Formats: sequence, structure tokens, C-alpha cells
Amino acid sequence: KLANVRAYLAFMWAHPGKQLLFMGSEFGQPSEWSEQHGLDWWILDQPLHRALADLVRDLNGVYRSRPALWEQDADPAGFRLIASDPGADVVAFLRRARDGSELVCLAHFGGAPRGPYRVGVPAAGEWVEVLNTDATLYGGSGVGNLGSVQSTDQPHQGQAHALTLTLPPLGVLWLTPEGRAAELTEP
Repeated sequence: KLANVRAYLAFMWAHPGKQLLFMGSEFGQPSEWSEQHGLDWWILDQPLHRALADLVRDLNGVYRSRPALWEQDADPAGFRLIASDPGADVVAFLRRARDGSELVCLAHFGGAPRGPYRVGVPAAGEWVEVLNTDATLYGGSGVGNLGSVQSTDQPHQGQAHALTLTLPPLGVLWLTPEGRAAELTEP
């Protein structure tokens, strides 16, 4: 269940619009919140729930430091669907800021790792994983791409370049071109 929550939260943070969490969602409270007794803060003593709270903290940090995720929420220029692949349980989209900085969100909602999987990207070079919801740090299985992937010059899905990568099970990857990845500021 927590893998689904992690994937959904990262998908929601990257999608245009503003995030909405109900009380307790940020740490995976299993029961519905009640004004009678408040939140079950004790659940943060469990490692997987603490890991989910850490993911939400990191989602917020990356979100704040990447204008591509928020600057053009209401402008069509800030969002482009790259792939909708229901047979593979994959949705990929591009977020773009006014300064041209970009972030690709790859959401894989299947229960097993998928790869090699090819997805189109707009820029050549190395693409860095700035977030992987399946990282062991967040209670996941650790499936990923060792931090980065090199693009090829073969056009794919309407993009000038392509990445071939491994998609984690029930996981979301956020990738940025290497030059922009280094610009992450401290939250």
C-alpha cells in the first residue's frame, strides 16, 4: 500500500495544479482523521511510515527548488504529455519553466520493474534522477538507474532524444538534464 501512496504523491506533486493532502496522508496514517482524537503521530515510530514522511519532505524540497514544477501550472507551455502507455502502466510528462529548465516525470503503476523502457526527452546528454520513490531511503526496493541515464540521438515519442531506463515497480522517477540537476538548492 505504501508503494502506491509514494507513487501517487510524486505523480501529484509533478502534475500541474496544487497538491492537496488530507490530514495524516503525509505519513500514511491508516485510519481516517477524527477531530475526536487527532492524528496518530506515534505511527512515525514505524520505519516505513517515517520513510513516507521523509519522501514528502523531499518532494517539497525538490518542488520548491525546481520552477519547472510550479511556475507555469496554469500555462499550457509548462506541461507536455510525452507518453501514455496503458499496456505498460506508464505515464510520462514534461514540466517546463519560463527559463527553459525541464523535468520529466515517469510514473510506472505496475507491480514489477519494467525495463528496458524507452521514453522520449527533449534534450541530449545525461539525465539525472532527482527523485525515485522506490529508493530504499523511502522504504522502496531500490530499483532505479544508478542515479542517471544517458540519452540517445534517436527521436522517440515526438521528442528529439530518448532514454532507455529501468522503471521501478509502483514508482515515479523525476529526471532533469545534467546541467540543471546540479542547480538544486537547499530547501
